[in-house]
Amino acid sequence: MSTPAHPSESTPSRPLGVAAIGYAFMGKAHSNAWRNVASFFDVPAFEQKVLVGRDAGAVAEAAAAYGWAESATDWRTVIERDDIDIVDICAPGWMHAEIAIAALEAGKHVLVEKPLANTLAEAELMTAAAAKARARGVQSMIGFNYRRVPALALARELIAEGRLGTVRHVRAAYLQDWLADAQAPMTWRLRKETAGSGALGDIASHAIDQVLFLLGDQVSEVSGRLHTFVDRRPGTSGPAGGLEEVTVDDAAWATLSLTSGAVASVEVSRVATGRKNSLQIEVYGEKGSLLFDLENLNELGFLDATLPVREQGFRRILVNEPEHPYLEAWWPQGHIIGWEHTFTHQVRDFLLAVRDGTQPSPSFEEGLNVQYVLDAVEESAANKSTLTVVRH
Repeated sequence: MSTPAHPSESTPSRPLGVAAIGYAFMGKAHSNAWRNVASFFDVPAFEQKVLVGRDAGAVAEAAAAYGWAESATDWRTVIERDDIDIVDICAPGWMHAEIAIAALEAGKHVLVEKPLANTLAEAELMTAAAAKARARGVQSMIGFNYRRVPALALARELIAEGRLGTVRHVRAAYLQDWLADAQAPMTWRLRKETAGSGALGDIASHAIDQVLFLLGDQVSEVSGRLHTFVDRRPGTSGPAGGLEEVTVDDAAWATLSLTSGAVASVEVSRVATGRKNSLQIEVYGEKGSLLFDLENLNELGFLDATLPVREQGFRRILVNEPEHPYLEAWWPQGHIIGWEHTFTHQVRDFLLAVRDGTQPSPSFEEGLNVQYVLDAVEESAANKSTLTVVRH
């Protein structure tokens, strides 16, 4: 075990105590990662102490199923406990800032789901709190789990090695169809007060982070558009409750100018009929190109344009070799992994950063950069595609 860069008030000699807040979709995904990570990776000892949720009965049932020692309904009491060292926030975005800031101030290492917050102001407060806590050896990270897809981690390596030469443009499209049916009922994700935004914050945040991650770049200008195709949906109380207004976007489009001179186009939709969870990324450089689709996450398409023209063409790399990122821990070659493994990789990287006293990536600062872009897309759309300079 290496010595932390700063003596942390939250890194004891006993196993680290972990609390997760939220037990629905993301809570289940994160719980699966905590339950399995030590079986495959050499990580610091930890214990799944407590799972937190608002419904006492439901969270108790989830805790028992997901491997947590106990459950609770009051996150404030949990983060005050001396046996809790890590707080994993899987709650909706409108709760992120309050919980994360309180946990950091209490000396707890924090992992929080994306996007960082529902508003730019909240994201800035969280980032300031993270910087202050870091000086005390308290680490924080935002959960852009697709950075941990081995094929995308390999793509970043190839780009950094110069295999594509100068990258000219990127296309990123994240398409889903779970709202394609106009009769799909309202959820908290369709109300601005709880979700912040629709497809923009939910899935464009992933696409934008990938552009920045793959290229190691920053955004300088944005042009964007938002659209809601179904503006009223059945209420959560059923047909008798009537229709409720949808106050967020169904789809978003953006053109991003990058400081390197590259240009990226981003398209996201939750009404793209037939697309279930398709994050498609295309990177075009002067010496080659890369293709990726999350619905085939074990594969990366690579074209080497330095070869003679008669030999050129996209070749399929099956990213399952021990030499590929993260895969030395899993199965023999050709035995593919899945979406859930990205969260296991995420927890592994976070635990190693906590152990070593190093800043994990993506940091809250990186999450804030994505938030600036999301905010600029909204501003540009409101101004009917006026270009907006993004701050860093």
